[in-house]
Amino acid sequence: MSFLATVDDAGASGATAEMYARERERVGHVPGYARALGARPGVYGAWRLLVGELMATMPLRRFELVTVVAARELRSTYCSVAHGAVLTRFLSDKDVAQLATGTLPDALDEQERALVAFAAKATRSAADITADDVDGLRQHGLDDEEILDVVLATAARCFFSTVLDATGTLADAGLAHSLGADLRSALTVGRPLATT
Repeated sequence: MSFLATVDDAGASGATAEMYARERERVGHVPGYARALGARPGVYGAWRLLVGELMATMPLRRFELVTVVAARELRSTYCSVAHGAVLTRFLSDKDVAQLATGTLPDALDEQERALVAFAAKATRSAADITADDVDGLRQHGLDDEEILDVVLATAARCFFSTVLDATGTLADAGLAHSLGADLRSALTVGRPLATT
């Protein structure tokens, strides 16, 4: 579902058809987020490059922690569910559910607690980030490049989640099938999941 007209598989041609084919190969189907950007495949290609650059410099667990927290703050169910599912590789379902509902799970170390708080604040109001906030991350062992990575991952999630929610794009129904009911409920922070 989307509030805007999207390009369906049958109507896709050129760069859009190529993008859909890549997504089909990568994830097994053409997801809603790809359809939402189907009219602008170059933007989606730039997004994939950006995410690739971010993930090349950040540990996956850190990237997913920052992403789930930013998605929670933005009330983006699509991104919360998608990245919450990935985060279950590192944390229990209970821990991911706590994170999604704003509670810091015991499984996070002090550095992760600090970066989660920073990412949440940066998502809610980047203009309120202070030098003390940045120094707090330094005191927890992050260097300036790692802090920049946290900022970039947070800002990237703000972009993508905003695109999905402002276009009314619902998270694909199949996205959460591997999640238990309690975790699925905790990760549904905004719009509902698609039913078909």
